[in-house]
Amino acid sequence: MLSDADDQQPANHPDHLCAVGRSDCHNRFTCAEKGCLPMLTTAEIQAAVRSAGLSGKPLCVHSSFHSFGPVDGGPDAVIDALMAEGCTVMAPTYSAIYAALPPADPGARPARNGWDYAAGVVPEPHGTRVFTPDSNLGNKGIDVIAATLLQRAGRVRGNHPLNSFTALGPLAEALVGGQAPLDVYAPLRALARLDGQVLLMGVGLDKLTLLHLAEEMAGRNLFRRWYRDSSGVVRQAQVGSCSQGFGQFARALAPLFQVDGVGESSWLIAPAADVLVAAAAAIRRDPEVTHCGDSACLRCQDAVAGGPLV
Repeated sequence: MLSDADDQQPANHPDHLCAVGRSDCHNRFTCAEKGCLPMLTTAEIQAAVRSAGLSGKPLCVHSSFHSFGPVDGGPDAVIDALMAEGCTVMAPTYSAIYAALPPADPGARPARNGWDYAAGVVPEPHGTRVFTPDSNLGNKGIDVIAATLLQRAGRVRGNHPLNSFTALGPLAEALVGGQAPLDVYAPLRALARLDGQVLLMGVGLDKLTLLHLAEEMAGRNLFRRWYRDSSGVVRQAQVGSCSQGFGQFARALAPLFQVDGVGESSWLIAPAADVLVAAAAAIRRDPEVTHCGDSACLRCQDAVAGGPLV
């Protein structure tokens, strides 16, 4: 089980400011103690899930736990509320610690791959770690709700060393069971097939991983990175592109999203299948819609050009 301390932000981060502007309060999580904000309960979050029409649905959750304000029971309470409504909860649980260096053979390095091989920019080596779905390790920067989900008994983690998804609930295996290193977004295709929803809790479209699958549906190849298999052989795995420009999908996707929430957390909710169709169409109309706007962003340049030559 994780605590708030496992998801620390810099001292000047907005989540460390009092929710109602008190100068003597520098942490939103003391707001309940100081009487500024009520402490959210599992029952209140569960009621919001039910009111939003999410009961019994498979969900891909992207979240900022800090957006809720104080929560009695911490991030486990959010997961408990979703589970109590019969939802299957899925979240990205990425793990760059299993990344390997690119192969030395130039022929094993795809061109137009969002990677400047000549510059010698490589991932930080992490030894010879080998991923298995039983691992509970993830990126330090993932939201504490996703990190907590990864620790839960009965969770199912997809078989992708760098960009896994983890799910908990009755449809967990159906969602993530098909994930593989060269089929990174199989869980999102399953989500759409099972009439699932995307649920953005206190975050925006730049966190919506489903839009990477829309890029693939629009005809782009996904980027390739590298990992070591159980024999120590360096192999390729699919990963997504830069997502900093995904806010530009707002106009195309706005009709699909309902706005809801609880406490301090604003939620955006939409059917995964409908988002995929609309986003893929938007990319075909204007490939630059995914570009972050940074002229030096090689990942955006190569994604707009169609992705790696594989």
